[in-house]
Amino acid sequence: MKIGVIGGGAWGTALAQVATRGDQPVLLWAREPEVVESVNGAHENASFLAGIPLSAAIRATGDIGELADMDAILVVAPAQHVRAVLSGLAIGATPLVLCAKGIEAGSKLLVGEVARAVQPDAPIAVLSGPTFAHEVAKGLPTAVTLACEDEALRTRLAERLAGPAFRTYGSSDVIGAEIGGAVKNVLAIACGVVEGAGLGQNARAALIARGFAEMTRFGVARGAQPETLAGLSGLGDLVLTCSSTASRNFSLWGWAGAGTQRRRTDGRPQDRRRGRFHRAGAPAGCRRCRRRYAGVRSGLCPVVGQTGRRGDRGFAEPPP
Repeated sequence: MKIGVIGGGAWGTALAQVATRGDQPVLLWAREPEVVESVNGAHENASFLAGIPLSAAIRATGDIGELADMDAILVVAPAQHVRAVLSGLAIGATPLVLCAKGIEAGSKLLVGEVARAVQPDAPIAVLSGPTFAHEVAKGLPTAVTLACEDEALRTRLAERLAGPAFRTYGSSDVIGAEIGGAVKNVLAIACGVVEGAGLGQNARAALIARGFAEMTRFGVARGAQPETLAGLSGLGDLVLTCSSTASRNFSLWGWAGAGTQRRRTDGRPQDRRRGRFHRAGAPAGCRRCRRRYAGVRSGLCPVVGQTGRRGDRGFAEPPP
């Protein structure tokens, strides 16, 4: 199975590295010419994964049209850009594996819903779970959910991507895998605010627990299975991203919680491609989400937008 990857950032490059198991060739599309040059010339993504050697089986390109010959495409473009990127592809029934986590800000659609609207003939799968790109690229142990309604396709994709240090757990619950990845981003920002404001570990633990309850209610309302949200793509991803300064969402506390300038707090370069503000606004702005109680997410929007006080409604009582 020939694998193509859309997105030459840290996560896209890490997944390209995973897909080269057994020296199988992988085609990586990157928007940035310097990334293409670095990957092909030095076998390193100096812009996003500096210092991590990449397999020579990865070939980078700036021509997205080359992906038309792939048997499956991993879509790792930021959630807010997936529509534009996929609109320019002529891929027919080539399977799309969605690896971006989020909800489109304007339409309030999940990334899978956006992909189906733009590429209606392409089968959809979702890869999600507790993953830091630099750890995956280094070959450290990682486990993810790979969700796809087509069981045969799910099995082929899982076998193609799985390796000794990268375990894939199959699921048919595509919506559940997407909801977990989207909502945990918002909760991680809230945990960063708690950390930066010095509210303590008790507050953070309470926020994670109540946030998980919200995630589950929201997911079930959208058709997800509760067990999916209690797995790798939900609770697993939530715990990781709410507990480490390596999380780019959690690291927002450097300015939002402590009142300082926007900066990373773990010494690594600021990522210039992640739409953090959309993450807070899109889930909380969804009408279905508000009807199902979104205390943490709704309370976070004034904080990120700097239009309200920190903590307002953050621990609102759940509905009866």
